[in-house]
Amino acid sequence: MALSVVIVENHTILRQGLKRLLEDRGYDIVGETDNGREGVELVEEKLPDIVVMDISMPKLGGIEATRQIKKRHPEIKVIMLTIHMDEVYVYRALEAGANGYLVKEQAADGLIKAINVALDGGIYLSPDLPEDILENYRSMVRKGKDISEFSRLTEREKEILKLIAEGNTSREIAESLFISVKTVENHRANIKNKIDIHDTAGLVRYALKIGLIESEKL
Repeated sequence: MALSVVIVENHTILRQGLKRLLEDRGYDIVGETDNGREGVELVEEKLPDIVVMDISMPKLGGIEATRQIKKRHPEIKVIMLTIHMDEVYVYRALEAGANGYLVKEQAADGLIKAINVALDGGIYLSPDLPEDILENYRSMVRKGKDISEFSRLTEREKEILKLIAEGNTSREIAESLFISVKTVENHRANIKNKIDIHDTAGLVRYALKIGLIESEKL
């Protein structure tokens, strides 16, 4: 039986290319979408063997989508696709449970290799990344070092922080998430207290720093 794959990729042309590449290699594409929130729902429905996950997406970023998927289904292999070489993105992806971190420019040549490494129980990182980046991450974990205060936030708080950082008002967030404005304001206050940042500009910088949003979104 062919291995099943869900593709969560914001760019249509790249998503179509990945689908063709994987189908040509015998993989069964059981679903595809262009945003993280639908990606999580699709994975929950299809329960694929592998997820190919973009980092930069609307509604829910790829790192948080990966975190939610791995929390519920740790056996599913997730390969992250990205344009970012910054270590903070790699650390965030690994902390979320990603089994691979692949730079998009190398997707055509590296995706199958990344999947094979993940299926063998390893972690695949693009060869252009620093050689010691995985060991550095593991050292941080061994020492109990918290990569950032972001891990202290609940999943709903992370979702709301992303929407705040993208410039949404409390009312817009409430309408998007089907909750009350008062509930959004309560979450906003909790977020500020947990990470000790009390102005919107600071929240935006923080969300950017930890890879929750991308600079081109601002």
